[in-house]
Amino acid sequence: MWKRFGKLFVIKTRFEAAAVIYALALGAIERGLHYLDRFPGAGGWLLFAACTGAVFMAGAKLLEATRPDNKARRRRTDLAGQI
Repeated sequence: MWKRFGKLFVIKTRFEAAAVIYALALGAIERGLHYLDRFPGAGGWLLFAACTGAVFMAGAKLLEATRPDNKARRRRTDLAGQI
């Protein structure tokens, strides 16, 4: 039963990845706005940028993990661990 429950949290398609990225972005913007209220000035803006930057990195990783497997589009670094 736990395996079936765990399958609900696996991101399989790019649409699901986009939905997760959207949710992460909303949370990051909300957190960034709290930082701007708490730390006015350059410090708040730097923390705001860090929140949104984390979403860009996580989003890139999610989209990379859900791309279709097309061996012609692979990079040499993708194949390095399979030798």
